[in-house]
Order: sequence, then structure tokens, then C-alpha cells
Amino acid sequence: QVQLVEFGGGLVQAGGSLRLSCAASGRFYSINTMGWYRQAPGKQRELVADITSSGSANYADFVKGRSTISRENAKNTVYLQMNNLELEDTAVYYCNAAVKTGFNSYEYLYWGQGTQVTISS
Repeated sequence: QVQLVEFGGGLVQAGGSLRLSCAASGRFYSINTMGWYRQAPGKQRELVADITSSGSANYADFVKGRSTISRENAKNTVYLQMNNLELEDTAVYYCNAAVKTGFNSYEYLYWGQGTQVTISS
């Protein structure tokens, strides 16, 4: 079984910064892409950013220039540094990871439980 646990959410004033982290644990062979999604009340879950195991990153337009995704493969951990936060960034942030549990296994997508990020004016 694979578990993803997020840390770092909280209440921040607009213009402030937060750093989210997500660590994967359990038994697995490899982790490919890791990413961050968010879901605001009444809205669909949407991609914020993701990053491959080789470090190639992809960002949603609404965070470009304000956020940086990174990862430490040795720690099976992905980070999301968010700066200049806006009220519209308020959401539950989820991390996910594309995981192979064995050499010949398929790749499965696992999700964390989510961490609340609230931006105040």
C-alpha cells in the first residue's frame, strides 16, 4: 500500500507565502510524476503543477510566476512553494503520485488526503 501525506497548509494573508510538502511512503518500485491539485468549494479539482522524476515541471497558468514545484526523489517528497498568494488560491490542496508497485506492474495514481489553504484579505 502507498500513502501520501501532505503538510504545510494553513491560514495566510493575501500576498503571503506557503510551502506545501507531500511525502510518499509504503512499498513501491518507482514514482514517476508527482503533482499538486486543488479544489475550491463548488468547483472541480484542478491541476496546479506537476513534476516528473527527472525534474520537468508543468504549471497551470494561474500559478505561473508565483509558484515553484520541486521534489527530492531520495525522500519520495514533492514540494510546492507558493508566493504572492491571492484570495482565489483558497482551496484544499491535494498531492498525487504515479506509482509502480513492481517492475512489471502498471502505474497507479495515488492521492493524499488534502490540506486546507485559506487566504485572508
